[in-house]
Amino acid sequence: MAEAPEPAGEQQLADDAPPPMLPSRWAYVLAFGGVVLAGILGAIIGYGIADVSSKSDLSHLVGAFVGAVIGAGGVGIVAVLVLRAMAEWRRQDPSAPRPPRRPS
Repeated sequence: MAEAPEPAGEQQLADDAPPPMLPSRWAYVLAFGGVVLAGILGAIIGYGIADVSSKSDLSHLVGAFVGAVIGAGGVGIVAVLVLRAMAEWRRQDPSAPRPPRRPS
């Protein structure tokens, strides 16, 4: 015998709910902001190094681009590692007893 399909509303709520172990949205926003800020600061440093070493406009542009990529890439790696660590810290042991839920 075929089972009765679940109502569409209940199935949709179960699919749209984020897993409980994910970091908060603010953690993602702060990580993104950190990567953008590091890219901007890296571009400033790269421009400054190119300005000291060369007088060409192209070298200034290349220095700013390389500095931005290195700065944003490094902070991006650290941000991903921090977000993964936060997810691991929030992961719950399935065999551990759960505390009772508070009524909403």
